Amino acid sequence: MTNYEKAVTLWRKRQISTDAELAEALNGHSIAFAYHSGKIENEYITYNDTREIFEHDGVTSYTGDLRTLFEIRNAKDANELFLTAFKEGRPLDEALIKEFQLRLTQNTYDTRRWQLGERPGTYKFHDYVTGKNEIGAVPEDVQEEIAELLEELQAVEDANALTAAAYFHVKFENIHPFADGNGRTGRLAMNYLLVLHGHPPIVIHEEDRKLYYAALEAWDTEQQLGPMCIFLREQTAKTWEKQIKRSERGSPI
Repeated sequence: MTNYEKAVTLWRKRQISTDAELAEALNGHSIAFAYHSGKIENEYITYNDTREIFEHDGVTSYTGDLRTLFEIRNAKDANELFLTAFKEGRPLDEALIKEFQLRLTQNTYDTRRWQLGERPGTYKFHDYVTGKNEIGAVPEDVQEEIAELLEELQAVEDANALTAAAYFHVKFENIHPFADGNGRTGRLAMNYLLVLHGHPPIVIHEEDRKLYYAALEAWDTEQQLGPMCIFLREQTAKTWEKQIKRSERGSPI
């Protein structure tokens, strides 16, 4: 059995059905996810600041810029929405995706975006592209493309959760539906999809960003999903490595 398979087996043994059980299973994971997801796009985010905000709702001796502080605090708000949505049995739909993006980007839009009419929690009104191939749907096509993507995921079986999550993520980032926060929103929404299908959520580690970007690019240029599936399997094993080792020693997870 691979470490990826061990991680999935351990997660499914928990039989998580409530937000309290989910919060317990994610003890420590939520901080790591917020740190790495934020760090991928903001080099000033630190693990210590993230941990302090998640655990104490504040930081000591902070000398960074306010945007970074808002982004970390927003990650905590988004994590709380993640748990609440699970408790309420909400599906991953357009409304929830917009709420995730709103929580993650509130008070962080720059002056230029604001003057252009862009607002957190709404699809983009202007063209914003990403990656060396400058991908991104035109604004008037965003809602239709997101709706089509979500419709494609309606009949996903739990056994295919990782493939579905990989597909969602590469398509979502390719559409690039918001003026800002697409990466953070896409990674959080992907994890919500995974949890809904009984699969452990994944930390995409910031030190592995080159492999991550390469997997996204493989879809953008050649519509190859395999690289992202392989990458997510590896990241799943890395995310839950400590829990796997504890279980092999017979220690409580």
